[in-house]
Amino acid sequence: MRNRPNLYLLPIVLLLLVSMAACNDEGTEKKSEIIEVPEQMDKAVARNLQQFLADLNNKSGKLDDSTQLHSLTDVYDFYKDNDYAGSWSKTEQLIPSADSMLAFIKQCRLYGLFPDDYHTRQLNTIRQLFIADTAAQNARRDAVLWTKADLLFTDAALTIVRHLHKGRLKPDSIYKNIDSANVAARYRSYLQKIIATGNITSLAAELEPEHEAYKNIRQSIPLFLDSADFSKRYTYLSYPYKDSATFVKSLIKRLREGGYVPFSTTTLDSSSLAAAITRVQKEKKLIVDGKFGVQLVGALNNTDAEKFIRIAINLDRYKLMPDTLPERYIWVNLPSYYLQVMDDDTVVLESKIVVGKPKTRTPLLSSTISDMITYPQWTIPNSIIIKEILPALKRNPGYLAKKGYSLLTWQGEEVDPYTVDWSKYSKGIPYKIVQGSGDDNALGVMKFNFPNKFSVYLHDTNQRYLFKNDNRALSHGCVRVQEWEKLVWYISGLDSVTAEQKNTVSLPSDSIRTWLFRKEKHIIPVKTKLPVYLRYFTVGTRKGKLQFYNDIYGEDRIAREAYFSNK
Repeated sequence: MRNRPNLYLLPIVLLLLVSMAACNDEGTEKKSEIIEVPEQMDKAVARNLQQFLADLNNKSGKLDDSTQLHSLTDVYDFYKDNDYAGSWSKTEQLIPSADSMLAFIKQCRLYGLFPDDYHTRQLNTIRQLFIADTAAQNARRDAVLWTKADLLFTDAALTIVRHLHKGRLKPDSIYKNIDSANVAARYRSYLQKIIATGNITSLAAELEPEHEAYKNIRQSIPLFLDSADFSKRYTYLSYPYKDSATFVKSLIKRLREGGYVPFSTTTLDSSSLAAAITRVQKEKKLIVDGKFGVQLVGALNNTDAEKFIRIAINLDRYKLMPDTLPERYIWVNLPSYYLQVMDDDTVVLESKIVVGKPKTRTPLLSSTISDMITYPQWTIPNSIIIKEILPALKRNPGYLAKKGYSLLTWQGEEVDPYTVDWSKYSKGIPYKIVQGSGDDNALGVMKFNFPNKFSVYLHDTNQRYLFKNDNRALSHGCVRVQEWEKLVWYISGLDSVTAEQKNTVSLPSDSIRTWLFRKEKHIIPVKTKLPVYLRYFTVGTRKGKLQFYNDIYGEDRIAREAYFSNK
């Protein structure tokens, strides 16, 4: 016996049916198909699925004007493997796993996901149509509606599986690319498990990364969501901007939304705009200058909605990491301005660091410590010579002596800078410039080398006062380490243990201390493999609470605009 009509749902029914019929004039897609005998519904759905999928391939996955399938290839392969049988209903009844899927989508923010990415509105509306089963619409007897429901559930489930495992960001050279036929088949097997058991939560745990830092962020999300307010949407400000007039227009709109200017304001002269910016800067405890810049934009973008997007971006970055990390490694998180030595998932050493300026970024890379050098010389990179030293030499060849630098041929012979016509050079020089070892050397008294194509390394510094700064994106690209000495003893200690295990000779720590005391340059090979990872994560945790770091290189902004622009 069918349920009685629910008149309150009639407007929703009409709206949904109009929406779903919007593109039905294209191809051979049916508007509806009423099945009088319930036992015939499953066959009708299978028949429609085959036809719909053929049409969807021609329409790039568009089910209608407002609905796009996100995992079309996997959806198609799944139904093809199952002879196009419907999976989410039996004889005009949604299976229990469908309700489990809707419940998971509703609370998927706990996983750094967005409900709107998984057809939540369409699926909930269809479910209500089936429950209401109005006599006027015959929803429960409409094979087309059941077909669309099946497609949407399947697409939602496959997309969730992919997002939990791989995320939404595109892998680059330092991250693994996990796109493969094997992975697609694995995703479809997880879909089968979801349909069979409805236990999505336990399957999610199998798909997510095992990294401790990822787990810590995930476990901190419920506390964040408890106090987060997503009810009001604020204009997102993209900075640096491409067009100043467009940016100022968006800025005024954002100031209006925040109550910093009257709600009727659409334009502001320069003095009024400066006054409004000053109000924001005072409220947010920024440097007060009445000008817009990266700090102001960052403060205005720091809403709960934007914080959640940053959480999602950073969780996805972990999904691009290798499945497992070594037992011991050096972890350098650039936005946090901290280096950590990890040993069996435990932080055994932590140090403040100075990283590259936005214009001379520290690169992201994976490598292994190869050697350490006491009292190193600094051979100045060509990029610094071109940008900084060559212009100074053209003004005054005595610049090198003032800075304590030596001009050498590539064979090591010293050259008098006053004998060189510097005006001839603009893109480089046929010499190398070296700063001798000593306490005033830019590399300090210790350098940690690891193979990489960027010629960067970890090192001490002669500007140790910079570690007191909150903003420590100040170098030319290499990473300055405050606790360099602790890092030396940790590495030499590992080598001693390894040597003892292999019954070989290692370099005693006393020798290193002696060389440092005598200010002698020595190259110390590192025998114990110690990987080093330079990474970019703007969200972390400390004592169970989320920490948000400055997006110093604009990577969050780039990811947001590429993958989360509609959030």
